[in-house]
Amino acid sequence: MPRILKYTVEEDLNGEKIIKCLRENLQMSARMVVKLRHTPEAIKLNGVHARTVDKLKTGDVLEITFPEEKNEIPATHFDDISVLYEDEDILVINKPAGLAMHPTHNHQGDTLANEVAAYLAQKNKYPVFRAVGRLDKSTSGVVVCALNKHSASRLAENITKEYVALVEGEYKGHGTINKKIYRPDPMKTLRAVGEEGDEAVTHWREEIASEKMSLVRINLETGRTHQIRVHFSSMGTPLAGDDMYGSESTDINRAALHCENVTLVHPVTGEKMFFKAEMPEDMKKIADKII
Repeated sequence: MPRILKYTVEEDLNGEKIIKCLRENLQMSARMVVKLRHTPEAIKLNGVHARTVDKLKTGDVLEITFPEEKNEIPATHFDDISVLYEDEDILVINKPAGLAMHPTHNHQGDTLANEVAAYLAQKNKYPVFRAVGRLDKSTSGVVVCALNKHSASRLAENITKEYVALVEGEYKGHGTINKKIYRPDPMKTLRAVGEEGDEAVTHWREEIASEKMSLVRINLETGRTHQIRVHFSSMGTPLAGDDMYGSESTDINRAALHCENVTLVHPVTGEKMFFKAEMPEDMKKIADKII
């Protein structure tokens, strides 16, 4: 079923054109407005087809039907996903470690995108999979999915994430790692720090620290591929279990990184929302031993 959004016109829009409501009040992108213009019956005013230049009156009901999109991702079982929140515009999931985000040459049918497609198909929903930001296959935690184009465009600039990581070294207090990141070999996913790279800024603060291992909280200014993993490795303190970037730890069989907290502004209601996914057991066991 398509997403239908109804908005009751308030006094400040009396006499204004529909396009002003779409762009300013509903915060729709210019691209979305163009799409609506060219979709039959996508814009209705009091139940009647309307144009973006038509004028509004206080109390009018503006009805927007977002164009349906074809989902080309095959639906597979969804036993592995844990839904934290769901409505008509967003789906929030606690992704387990070891589950890739999108289908690739190495992952066909066994990704989060496939799981979400299957989950939504059970409810007769078939939106295109749009994760707002990605997590590495080995990273666990909160993933926010936009269920339509409007939500995707609005969420992109209205979401913040906080990660927790187990780092092989002592990190006291707080600090920032500001090092450019580049891709040495375009055929490989491996990243490295270097002046030829793109700006990358990582802020960290101590949660628990010892000489050999620390649990830190992390906020990112930029979202480069493998940013957290590369930055801490460049300090000589890779994430526990991250053998790609130099870890020799055998306490955990993946990079010890988890997206624990996400704060966002809902793309339709404007409500500020907070989601939390507790740190998984494989990281908790190590954190509990830090003294």
